[in-house]
This record gives sequence, structure tokens and C-alpha cells, in this order.
Amino acid sequence: MTSINFVLIDFYANWCGPCQTIRPIVEDISSYYSDKIKIIDIDVDTNASLARNFSIQSVPTLILYKGEKEVWRHSGLITKNELTKTLDKYLKNFI
Repeated sequence: MTSINFVLIDFYANWCGPCQTIRPIVEDISSYYSDKIKIIDIDVDTNASLARNFSIQSVPTLILYKGEKEVWRHSGLITKNELTKTLDKYLKNFI
């Protein structure tokens, strides 16, 4: 049984155009990485204090954690190919 040690947090807002673009990408990768990465979606409008705690200054922002340590952060659009390459790199380095 594999334990999931990675968490990818997707900070978004419903009114954000780039967030709407990246949403299907995150949904696609969630099924592919389901046994390796837990994906959490956080709406910055309904969770403003949480967004402040994570120092979110723009959306979309993706943050990858390994355990309790932030290992990668990206704000703005990212392609599915770029995101999967990044995730694969971190998974390879830590597994």
C-alpha cells in the first residue's frame, strides 16, 4: 500500500479566467496522480484567511507540499505538459 506524501493545493477564484482555464488541467492530473498526490482546491473568496496564511497574492496559484514542506509554487497559467513534468520531477526526487 502506497502512502500519499504529496499534496497539491490549487488556490482559485470562480471569477478568475485563468483559473477556469487551469481547472480542467488540475482535474485531469488528479485522476492520473490519484495514488501519489492528494489535490485540494481552495476558493480564495470563501477562504480568504487561509489564502492569506499561504501568502496567496494572485490566482491561480498551485503549491506542492512534500509532507509539511513546500517544495514548489507556481502562480498563473501552466500547461498540462509543464505541470506533469514538474510533478514527475518532484515525485522522482522524493520517492
